[in-house]
Amino acid sequence: MHGLPREALLREAGTRRSRVGEVELFYDLVFVFAITQLSHGLLEHLTPGGALRTGLLFLGVWWMWIYTTWITNWLNPASAPVRQLLFAMMLLGLAMSSSLPQAFGDKGLLFALAYVAQHLLRTGYAIRAFGPRTPHGRNFVRIFIWLSVSATCWILGGLADPQARLLWWAAAIGIEYLGPISFFRVPGLGKSSTSEWDVDPHHMAERCGLFVIIALGESLLVTGATFAGLPLGQPQVLALLAAFIGSVAMWWIYFDTGSERAAHHFEHATDRGRVARLAYTYLHIPIVAGIILCAVADELVLVHPDHASTAGIVAILGGPFLYLLGNMLFKWVTNQRPTPPLSHMAGLVLLLLLAIPAAMHVLSALALGLLTSTVLVIVATWEWLALQRA
Repeated sequence: MHGLPREALLREAGTRRSRVGEVELFYDLVFVFAITQLSHGLLEHLTPGGALRTGLLFLGVWWMWIYTTWITNWLNPASAPVRQLLFAMMLLGLAMSSSLPQAFGDKGLLFALAYVAQHLLRTGYAIRAFGPRTPHGRNFVRIFIWLSVSATCWILGGLADPQARLLWWAAAIGIEYLGPISFFRVPGLGKSSTSEWDVDPHHMAERCGLFVIIALGESLLVTGATFAGLPLGQPQVLALLAAFIGSVAMWWIYFDTGSERAAHHFEHATDRGRVARLAYTYLHIPIVAGIILCAVADELVLVHPDHASTAGIVAILGGPFLYLLGNMLFKWVTNQRPTPPLSHMAGLVLLLLLAIPAAMHVLSALALGLLTSTVLVIVATWEWLALQRA
C-alpha cells in the first residue's frame, strides 16, 4: 500500500458525515457513458430479446457501480492509493462501457474480462486495506469467493456463442445478486451480518442520489441531441416539452422530499446495513432502469410522434411505471408508514389504465407521452401537497 499505514486508507470512523470526493464524481463519468450506451442499445434493439439483453447488462453495470460505492463508503478516496484504485477501475470501466453495444457480439470476452477485473481488483484491494483477519476483511474474503464463482460464468459466457452467453451471464448475475441476500455464506468461513456493514448513511444516500442525477442527465442529453437533429415542428416541440416536464417531475418525485426523508431514516436506523442493502442497493434498480427506459421513450416520441409500435408503447408506459414503482417501494421501506405512498399507487393505476387505449392503438406516441408526463406531474404535486399538510 505504498508505505501508508492501513488507517490512512480508511475513512475516519468518527466522521460519519463523509462528503463525496471529487475523484468519486470523476469515476462516475464512466457510468454516464455506460448509461448512454445502454439506452442507445435498447433503442436500436427494441424487441423482447433486446430488452432482455439490455436488462442483463444494466444489472451488471449497476452492480459494478454500487459495489464500488460500498467500498468507497469505507475507503478514503483522498488517499493516493485509493485514488489509483479508482483510476485503474475507470480504465477498465471505459473498456467495459465501450464494449456494451457488442457485448453479445464480437466483444463479449472484452466485456467479461473488463467487468471481472474490476470486481476482483476492487475486492482484493479491500481485503488488503482492511486486513483479512478483521471483520470487514473477512467479509470481503467471502465476497471475493462469490465474485470468483460468478467471474467463471462471465468468462465462459464471453467465450460462448450469443445464445449460450445469455445463459452463462444470467447465471453470473444471479450469483452476484444472491450474494448479499445469503449474507455471502461460504462453507468454513461462515456468513456476513448486516450489523457488520456499518456504512456512512449520508455518503451512501448522496452517492445513490448522484447516480439518479446521472441517469436523468443522460435522459436530457438524449432528448436534446435528438431534438437538435429534427426539423422544427409542432409535434417535435410538444414532444420536447413532454420529455422535459416528465424529467422535472421525476426529479421532484425523488429529490423534493423523498431522498432527504430516506437519508434521515437511514441515519437513525438501528441496522444501517440492512437499509443500505434493501433501499439503496436493490430498490434503486427499478428507479434507474425506469429513467433509462424513459429516455428511450422520449426519443421514440420525438422521432415518431404520430405512431407508437407495441414495443414503443411498452417503453412509453414502462419507464414511468418502473420509476414510480421503485420510488414507491423506496419511500415505503425508508419511512415509518404502514402502506406505500397513496400518490404513487394512484399513479401506477393511472398508467395501467392508459395501457388500455394504448393497446388499442387509439393514442399516438405523442399523446401517450404527454399523458404519462401528466401522470408524473400529478404524482409529484399530490405528494408535495400531502406533505405540506402533514
